[in-house]
Amino acid sequence: MTQTDNDRKVASIIMAAGRGSRMKGYDGNKTLLPLVPEASLFEGRQPIILHLFEQLPKGPKALIVNHCKDDVVRLTTGTGAVYIDQLVLNGTGGAILAAAGFVDAAPAEQVVITMGDVPFVNGSSYATLVAGLATNDLMILGFSPADKKQYGVLEIADGQVRKITEWKYWREYPAGRQAELTVCNSGIYAVRREALAHYLPILASRPQIVQKEVDGRLTDIEEFFFTDLIEYMVQDGRPVSYHVVDDEVETMGIDDVDALQKAQAIYSARIR
Repeated sequence: MTQTDNDRKVASIIMAAGRGSRMKGYDGNKTLLPLVPEASLFEGRQPIILHLFEQLPKGPKALIVNHCKDDVVRLTTGTGAVYIDQLVLNGTGGAILAAAGFVDAAPAEQVVITMGDVPFVNGSSYATLVAGLATNDLMILGFSPADKKQYGVLEIADGQVRKITEWKYWREYPAGRQAELTVCNSGIYAVRREALAHYLPILASRPQIVQKEVDGRLTDIEEFFFTDLIEYMVQDGRPVSYHVVDDEVETMGIDDVDALQKAQAIYSARIR
């Protein structure tokens, strides 16, 4: 018997380890913040992380944890997720490297990678990414904002992603070229499990050295970025494509108080 599209499972990795230093006045894990505030902006119902779980495809799930781990575990115990410690907060790539064992063992051929503070991605968008893996090794969820701000952008040719270019580089492009780059990277992906397992050791062998302030001093720190793994795939000729959401609200991350208030207003309008 073969699996149908309806019963085929997809593994999901949810990154929820970081503190979120821009959420002023709140010391907890921001994935636990409420979409329905009650006692205060930071206290209420419908936590971001649980709303996100409702949209993920069926299949095994891994939650990457660190900051306020016990609180995250307590709230999400009923989801059936496994918990993976990101012992060092060393980038998005570091989070996925921590999940290497889960990737190797997952009873699924496709893997969704998403962020725990981006609650409004529709289940249909995840499904579109996964469907794209029929002809691609990796799919990127993109969005086209009126203002690209400092987002990374997708450089695209013939329907394929050739490069993800960070703001510090594309801002040096001529104005005409900047205008052509309309699709931004949301940081949400679907990838064939075989491809992900193949490239994780390569990513692990190539850390980037970044300078961060630690105890008031600039310190060199090793970090890993998932976008580097995508670059290695493109260099090897692996097909990488994308899907652009119709509404950029889907890819809105809840990084600060303003974004939280906006997300709560959006959710309130939807459930009226």
